[in-house]
Amino acid sequence: MKPEFEERYSRQVLFAPIGQEGQDRLRASRVAIIGCGATGSTLASLLARSGVGYLRIIDRDFVESSNLQRQNLFDERDAAESIPKAVAAAAKITLFNSDVKVESHVSDLCPENAELMLSGVNLLLDGTDNFETRYLVNDYAVKNAVPWIYTAAVGSYATTMTILPSQTACLSCLFPEGPSGAVETCDTTGILNSAVNFGASVAATEALKLLCGAKDSVRRTLLSYDLWRNQRAEIAAARPVEGCRTCARREFVHLAGEGRPQITLCGRNSVQIHEHSRPVDLAEMSQRLMPHGQVRQNGFMLKFSKDPYELTLFPDGRAIIKGTTDPGIARSLYARYIGS
Repeated sequence: MKPEFEERYSRQVLFAPIGQEGQDRLRASRVAIIGCGATGSTLASLLARSGVGYLRIIDRDFVESSNLQRQNLFDERDAAESIPKAVAAAAKITLFNSDVKVESHVSDLCPENAELMLSGVNLLLDGTDNFETRYLVNDYAVKNAVPWIYTAAVGSYATTMTILPSQTACLSCLFPEGPSGAVETCDTTGILNSAVNFGASVAATEALKLLCGAKDSVRRTLLSYDLWRNQRAEIAAARPVEGCRTCARREFVHLAGEGRPQITLCGRNSVQIHEHSRPVDLAEMSQRLMPHGQVRQNGFMLKFSKDPYELTLFPDGRAIIKGTTDPGIARSLYARYIGS
């Protein structure tokens, strides 16, 4: 390690449970972060500053001004230019720690690409905003014996759980089915950036324990904390639940794509269409759409606005239609302007 980096991590090395051996382990570690919104960007920042050598950041979305209140790797320019979160995060990390290798993927994690996106790392970290993706990560992690850390935050509430396949409970053990009915989101309930930072800080510390080889220090509960109401709760998760569909019966239904909807609601008056996996020439599409509405395009995405809707198109054919939560309207707009 270069002398300047030895000085950078010197205070962390002085912390006895990590020491020089632990710091060396961190530098050799490889971590994938799924989702780079509030929780994911905080996790990425904390681990990069701690000296984790390789980060793979996977996120399907782009930076908006409403993100800046809590997503600490982004700035006003990223929002103004609608830079994909994975790309913006990688650029920021390089500025404050050039020793970390960051691989960014502007993509929606799905059963078809899970093996490619999640393989070759020591740890998976949850920065997602939906249970569909979390169950997919849980399936992959249990099947391939890769540890992962579940983390979520909304309002003033944060929760996290460390999952060691075959040793602790998995996500399906505690939540056999995802939540049904109306679910609180940041767009409906709001969120405190302090709740995000609390959950991500606990998860990042658990990640350091695992990557440094201190598995015996890992917390084996589902921890929940409401910072506003000062309410704390823990649920035992030290052992797999007998008969669990995923870790006991090894039925990886989410990894197999069973029951996966072709359209995913993004939770902010938007619909994502992700079944179109085909290359799109953004420059050519921009010229085609200009007569029909306002078009903005960069190297990562194209934005097409036609009041009251906004369509964001990615190079792989995936799109986010803002201004509706009706899948039928979203499909119609996609077919009309992009093609069926």
